[in-house]
Amino acid sequence: MKSIEDILNELWLVIESRKGGDPDRSYVSRLFAKGDDTILKKLGEECIEVVIASKGGNVNQVVYESADLLFHLMVMLSNYGLTLDEVVRELGRREGMSGLAEKASRSGMQLDKF
Repeated sequence: MKSIEDILNELWLVIESRKGGDPDRSYVSRLFAKGDDTILKKLGEECIEVVIASKGGNVNQVVYESADLLFHLMVMLSNYGLTLDEVVRELGRREGMSGLAEKASRSGMQLDKF
């Protein structure tokens, strides 16, 4: 069985390779071609589907919908020129910090626009 890192890296390469591709031949290319609003709408839909599956208590459905959510999150990150590595580094930065302390540290945070 492949490692988590291998699976995510391979998926990332596929997503990146679909930028500028034929939207009639690739779902990911179609998302990129349709742009921000479509990508963000799809990501939002997947979030809701994870919540609904979780409330329903079907573990297999939660896993399935979570995979869709992670996939669409990766598409969104790629669309904005960001990577999963950046997200993982941020998680590493927070390691050992309480959630309350981390939230308090955001008070003066300036978020750059994409």
